[in-house]
Amino acid sequence: MDAFRAPENESLLPSSSGPARWDPFRRPLDSIQPWHFRLLAAVMLVVTSLSLAENLAVILVTFKFKQLRQPVNYVVVNLSVADFLVSLIGGIISFLTNLKGYFYMGYWACVLEGFAVTFFGIVALWSLALLAFERYIVICRPLGNMHLSGKHAALGIAFVWTFSFIWTIPPTMGWSSYTTSKIGTTCEPNWYSGAYTDRTYIIAFFTTCFIVPLTVILASYGKLMQKLRKVSDTQSRLGTTRKPERQVARMVVVMIIAFLICWMPYAAFSILVTAYPSIELNPCLAAIPAFFSKTATVYNPVIYVFMNKQVLYALKIIVISSI
Repeated sequence: MDAFRAPENESLLPSSSGPARWDPFRRPLDSIQPWHFRLLAAVMLVVTSLSLAENLAVILVTFKFKQLRQPVNYVVVNLSVADFLVSLIGGIISFLTNLKGYFYMGYWACVLEGFAVTFFGIVALWSLALLAFERYIVICRPLGNMHLSGKHAALGIAFVWTFSFIWTIPPTMGWSSYTTSKIGTTCEPNWYSGAYTDRTYIIAFFTTCFIVPLTVILASYGKLMQKLRKVSDTQSRLGTTRKPERQVARMVVVMIIAFLICWMPYAAFSILVTAYPSIELNPCLAAIPAFFSKTATVYNPVIYVFMNKQVLYALKIIVISSI
């Protein structure tokens, strides 16, 4: 197979054996009104602007204040970096293509957006899994009184980026591909192909990059909530789990729930079209899960700031000093 091959999505490309079919790299989809694209462009402008500003604020405030440089915050900052990059690349490209109504930037920009959004999105999901597992280790203490250091957090972050890269680079090298969505203004893994190589990649990708981290999250979340319930019910054990640790645990849980609410519709949609590639879906309806998933980059910084008094106080200091 050729590296960086063109997407094998027959419904999106011209055919020499019949009438010309819609090409998302040349013109908008005729069945969609221009104002729909302008509305999506406006939504992406708002989401991208908020995400870039919020995540940059989290990154800067964490590095500016020494007391915030704790192992758990390393992972949160890593999450903000991933969300920032999703918006910087995927959000800006999506905004510009929706202004035009089609992917006028060409196939290589499509590959870039598809890879970037998938790669950084998986980094974000695995970062949440790492956060949940870290809280489980700290609060439930299955390893005794082992202290999680900055070195442990750095190793976890290195694993997240390496593992995510390993599973998102194959479509750029011939194992499946990145192609335009049904609406033609965003790019994603080729869920629609029924080809054997595409289906094997999608199955492997979903298993390693969605099911496995989700299992880690749910298992850690279950054990963590069980522990916190025992602590709340038994007054004599309150000393075993300090209040700050419980607050961080609740913050992580809220971040996980918000992330899953944003990504679950897209995951369900992707599974549906992978299982039934010939299914006919309205392009506007099919686009909603993908655009909704991009809003996840806005919620995490808000949750992190407003559920962490130290970060909120540090952010207020920066705002006041800049006035």
